[in-house]
Amino acid sequence: MEKDTRPLADLMRPSDISEIVGQTNLLGETGLIRRMVENHKLSNLILWGPPGCGKTTIARALAHTVDMDFVPMSAVFSGTSDIKKAMDAARMNREIGRNTLLFIDEIHRFNKTQQDTLLPYLEDGTVVFMGATTENPSFNLNNALLSRCHIGVLTSLSTDDLMILIERAEKFLNKKLPLTMDAKIHLAQMADGDARFLLNTVEYLINANFKNDLDSDALDNAIQKRAPLSDKASDEHYNLISAVHKSLRASDTDAALYWVARMMTSGQDARYIFRRLTRFAMEDIGLADPNAVQMAIATWQAYERMGSPEGDIALTELVVYLGTAPKSAACERALHDSYNTAKKTGSLPPPKNILNAPTKMMKDMGYGAGYIYEPDTASGFSGQNCFPEKMSRTRLYTPVERGFEREIKKRIDYWDNLREKINGKK
Repeated sequence: MEKDTRPLADLMRPSDISEIVGQTNLLGETGLIRRMVENHKLSNLILWGPPGCGKTTIARALAHTVDMDFVPMSAVFSGTSDIKKAMDAARMNREIGRNTLLFIDEIHRFNKTQQDTLLPYLEDGTVVFMGATTENPSFNLNNALLSRCHIGVLTSLSTDDLMILIERAEKFLNKKLPLTMDAKIHLAQMADGDARFLLNTVEYLINANFKNDLDSDALDNAIQKRAPLSDKASDEHYNLISAVHKSLRASDTDAALYWVARMMTSGQDARYIFRRLTRFAMEDIGLADPNAVQMAIATWQAYERMGSPEGDIALTELVVYLGTAPKSAACERALHDSYNTAKKTGSLPPPKNILNAPTKMMKDMGYGAGYIYEPDTASGFSGQNCFPEKMSRTRLYTPVERGFEREIKKRIDYWDNLREKINGKK
């Protein structure tokens, strides 16, 4: 009999949903998929989750559990003609009393036209459709397709889930994994929630004929570690930089350091992180600490000159500085408020007192009339109006009572009080 050469991950794939590890939110007693099975009515479904969390396994097992023909397809290698062929076959199936579950992996890779091709078949029930994606469906799938499907959100498998898979693999192969218990736990953690990576590694380790059990350090030397998930165009990329921003905004410096480390160890470009941190220094700290943006530029330049790993300390210093700095969005609010006010007031001219009068005609027209040169006044302040004559004074910048903006507020209050006294005398 010819030996089955399929990968261990495929050989061990569960044939019934009751055998699947993890994803209790979908497969538990009150889970969406469990209810579908118990009600004997499957609905169109988009499975959204990270690699190796069981999307394909769930679809295959579900088709087997409810006795449907399983038709797999990849959006990477398939097109509109393949969809139509699959639908023709499904119609023929239905004529002989068989139902079809059409599974399309990487469904987000289909363009709008290809996604729209599915719609009439979903409407008339030619197939039960299931799509799998690692990308946020709300960003990558058409609203028309989304409106016809439930969304099943899958999460990375836990270390405990992966330890169960290690035990199952040993029983399936009838061989003991050449690892100490600590190394097994280390392997489960190293897999980072990805069952496929775990089982591929288990298969390699069992077939490698190690003479002695490996400890955690020996395991690291024996296999290539799995890089943490953070593709530059994926949801995870934006989730991580969002976590950096929110941690800094919350002054949770340790959390910010962790999320930056996650980005760096997954291969992110440090320049992208520096750019986002410089933006944070301007938007979320502002004049509460004027040195923040200077620190951002200086550490960025240091990294550019030194590179990694020597320059990594500059990134750490910046994260710590921003995390511990006082926070203020007063300047950002002033930006938006001033732009909105400028749009609303149209093309009001400046008051004539602050306009230059380089010609006699302009002087005769009143340009510069009444202008007061502040350094010549006793207080260095005139209180003269600089807004358009047909516009009342408007407060656009309101500093907070934190950091250096506390001092700025004192200055503004001083000028306001002095302006009121001067103008009250007129």
